[in-house]
Amino acid sequence: MSFDLSAIRAQFPVLSAKVGDKPLVYLDTTATAQKPLRVIETMDDFYRNHYSSVKRGVYAFSEWTTSRCEATRARVASFLGAESADEVVFTRGATESINLVAQTWGRKNVRAGDAILLGALEHHADIVPWQILAEEKGAEIRVIPCDDDANLLLDALPGLLADGKVRIVCVNQVANTTGTVNPVAEIARAARAAGALTLVDGAQSAAHLPVDVRKLGCDFFAFSGHKVYGPTGIGVLWARSALLEAMPPWHGGGEMISRVTFAKTEYAPPPARFEAGTPPIAEIIGLGAALDWVDEVGLEAIGAHERELLRELRAKLSGLPGARLVGSPKEQSAIQSFVLEGIHPHDAALILDEEGIAVRAGHHCAQPVMDRFGIPATIRASFGVYSAPEEIDRLISALERVIRLFR
Repeated sequence: MSFDLSAIRAQFPVLSAKVGDKPLVYLDTTATAQKPLRVIETMDDFYRNHYSSVKRGVYAFSEWTTSRCEATRARVASFLGAESADEVVFTRGATESINLVAQTWGRKNVRAGDAILLGALEHHADIVPWQILAEEKGAEIRVIPCDDDANLLLDALPGLLADGKVRIVCVNQVANTTGTVNPVAEIARAARAAGALTLVDGAQSAAHLPVDVRKLGCDFFAFSGHKVYGPTGIGVLWARSALLEAMPPWHGGGEMISRVTFAKTEYAPPPARFEAGTPPIAEIIGLGAALDWVDEVGLEAIGAHERELLRELRAKLSGLPGARLVGSPKEQSAIQSFVLEGIHPHDAALILDEEGIAVRAGHHCAQPVMDRFGIPATIRASFGVYSAPEEIDRLISALERVIRLFR
């Protein structure tokens, strides 16, 4: 599929919607991406024509469903550059994937006096699970600081890792607030040299840039289906096979066992060990359709399109009176946060909504980032494959209206 923006937009039914009498401008893809017809129709077909459970059924419908779910697992492995489909665990989202690592690998391997190293630009989902673990185990939370442009200060890494107490380094590949693309391969190399593992939160990267977990050199990688044009309720944890083999289960129930007696349970090998209960079947199948669609368009093409929009947005925001960009990182993905002097982001977002423009306003589940930049909240505009240059013009025009109203 060539990158034909008009043809791509035509595949997203919601883009023809209106807010009042204004055509929708959707600039909140960072929160959740809209869905192409391919995904919607694939899930609809499953519910209409194939619905059944997986694994234990020997009838044709169940075998078909099981085959489709396992094909998606293999599809995810290919998407991430994994060595084996058995390295792919299905979860409810990136948040659950991170919690799974904290509650299984973390509980087994982190001890009192150890340290967990986090990036300064993390989402709460990559902070809170580690704080819970650290409090339980008597471990320390350390932070890789960032500069005023929202770049992580990698010069601080040697000192943070020097005493050998860090057991795991957790960092997002793309920050959901500033769009910073973090050098996770470099961070993973430093962590490994210090005897630590690396977890990469890929929630904001999987839909915008190619991911190869082997090249990144990480040990865990998490992402959510709904941010990569798939459905909600499905996520992925990729982990090295040896780590999964050594990790205890988290949730107990059906499918994660090989044998149960009242005296003892023997657990299934990974990935089944971590997938208790009936999985989100339609969502898994929908995720497979989404990844197929993304690959047909091409992540390189998607990223190039979004970066061009980002350059245009930054230039035009810089010309608005009282507008301040939050972060100017060396490498940036399809996210821009900003503030308007004297105007609360929530007030601005409400006026933008009157113009049919959907942006996110708030702390974006990243309050430590807001604290770092001395602000309570930002307005955040974020792009997807379907975003168009004329939508930037509508945003700027609406922001000019906001400025007039409040000044």
